Amino acid sequence: MESVESRLTELEIKLAYAEDLIETLNLAVFRQQERIDALQRQLADLQRQVQAIPGGPARSLRDEIPPHY
Repeated sequence: MESVESRLTELEIKLAYAEDLIETLNLAVFRQQERIDALQRQLADLQRQVQAIPGGPARSLRDEIPPHY
């Protein structure tokens, strides 16, 4: 009977640790998602700013005709 009780106690301890770990991981994922959302908003703002620059988006130097032509 003692072995069953000790096994049950051991399982309860492991369950408590697992629940704590899950809660910690859940909080980490939540914070990461908040950061991802903020970065996506910043990226969208930067894209709008680049599109609003007069003269259109920056062109590649490869598209430019050299002055000696």
